Amino acid sequence: MVEGAVLVVDAGEGPLAQTKFVLSKALKYGLRPILLLNKVDRPSVSEETCNEVESLVFDLFANLGATETQLDFPVLYASAKEGWSSLTFTKSPPDNAKNMSTLLDSILQHVPSPKADIEAPFQMLVSMMERDFYLGRILTGRVRSGIIRVGDKVHGLRSTDDGVQKLEDGKIVKLMKKKGTSMVTVEAAGAGDIISMAGLATPAIGHTVANSDILTALPTIELDPPTISMTFGVNDSPLAGRIGTHLTGAKIGNRLMAEAETNLAINVLPGPLSESYEVQGRGELQLGILIENMRREGFELSVSPPRVMYKTERGERLEPIEEVTVEVDEEHVGFVMETLTHRKGEVMDMGPVPGTTGRTRIFLTCPSRGLVGFKGIFNSFTRGTGFMHRAFQSYAKYRGQLGNVRKGVLVSVGKGLITSHALMSLEARGILFVSPGMEAYEGMIVGEHSRDSDLDINPVRTKELTNIRAPGKDENVRLSPPRLMSLEEAIGYVAADELIEVTPKVIRLRKKYLDATKRKMMKNKPMV
Repeated sequence: MVEGAVLVVDAGEGPLAQTKFVLSKALKYGLRPILLLNKVDRPSVSEETCNEVESLVFDLFANLGATETQLDFPVLYASAKEGWSSLTFTKSPPDNAKNMSTLLDSILQHVPSPKADIEAPFQMLVSMMERDFYLGRILTGRVRSGIIRVGDKVHGLRSTDDGVQKLEDGKIVKLMKKKGTSMVTVEAAGAGDIISMAGLATPAIGHTVANSDILTALPTIELDPPTISMTFGVNDSPLAGRIGTHLTGAKIGNRLMAEAETNLAINVLPGPLSESYEVQGRGELQLGILIENMRREGFELSVSPPRVMYKTERGERLEPIEEVTVEVDEEHVGFVMETLTHRKGEVMDMGPVPGTTGRTRIFLTCPSRGLVGFKGIFNSFTRGTGFMHRAFQSYAKYRGQLGNVRKGVLVSVGKGLITSHALMSLEARGILFVSPGMEAYEGMIVGEHSRDSDLDINPVRTKELTNIRAPGKDENVRLSPPRLMSLEEAIGYVAADELIEVTPKVIRLRKKYLDATKRKMMKNKPMV
């Protein structure tokens, strides 16, 4: 929808991993960004520092395949905190120049006007989409050509391999434009305007809305493919239905379909079992946000561990590879290198972080499956001081089996309230996820085993009563605090034969098959 972009870079830190990702998208669409070096008022920032950062940004442009025009980018200096920008380096401009006029003038000077033809028939590419309770689907985009008015007859078009397909005929019910931060209703809009329209129920992002006599679709938007899938289903554990209000497969399916309508990065397909749905996305974090939102809305559901989406080309198995940028203190470099190498990561480059002492930046490529669950371990080991950014790079040759990234689990074979008497004898077996007073059921995971194999235990065992009086004997039971997992940690932790039980208040881990005998029978069979 835009003709230009402003690239904001910290004058002290230089371009970060996120800078590379968003800049690559801007350059891909032929935009000529304006470089704005922010926070130049900081004591540690000098003109020499700004020149170094400018060189780093130039190298980044060149590495991303920028054209000569894009490499000739204008540079501005600013302090967003103090509210001023300048064409030359300064720590504090004169009082009459402490404003953003130089930035706004640069945008007018360097960003070209939209190439739009008002005389041509109306055409618009849908770039954003949302749902309104009263108006239905609202489509947002920039008018490519022509004029549109409320009441005009339009239709939706989509490009397919067989040609252009008509989606729906309709009439414009409402037109809206942004004015500042609010939306205002308008009666008409022309080429170059960014508008939101209501009246069509089928077109989505990447589709074309045009006059009824136009049968050509605009070039669509290229999207990164989904790399991770998870299966969402009905919660069928013995403790199901006690907290949540939305429990049925139909309600879960309707909620997922509504999400897929407005979130183009998510695909929803029928799952392998009845009342289950396969949800595809671009990472476990994105799907974790969806699960968290559903949990807060009162849904109860069971979720499978993330599965990587493979491709096969010319008989060769391909897997999604991600670009990973890690910034850590020097003391943690060995841990990061060892752990990610264990997960089939390959180091591309490493060096000191500009503007800091004792920090190292590492660039790696790693399979998506190797990064599942790594963020929680990374944050824990670096005590929150580490920074990690990941972005999809491409599909590449399968890198082989990962090393053993997790130990076995302690599985409950009893049902009822967990007792401190039982946990006291189980503490030596591993790390517990539960505390006395919580409810357990057969097949529920209550801890991590200290070995690589799973172990069936009974956490609800009570002390046998005798006729010998022993006052105060139970008061000496002291247990270590349990490891309580967040949703994000649980998603990265569960194995292929396990599920996450998600409720509005509690997150539990469980085996897919609750019965111990059935688990043994299914152990040597492929998972469904």
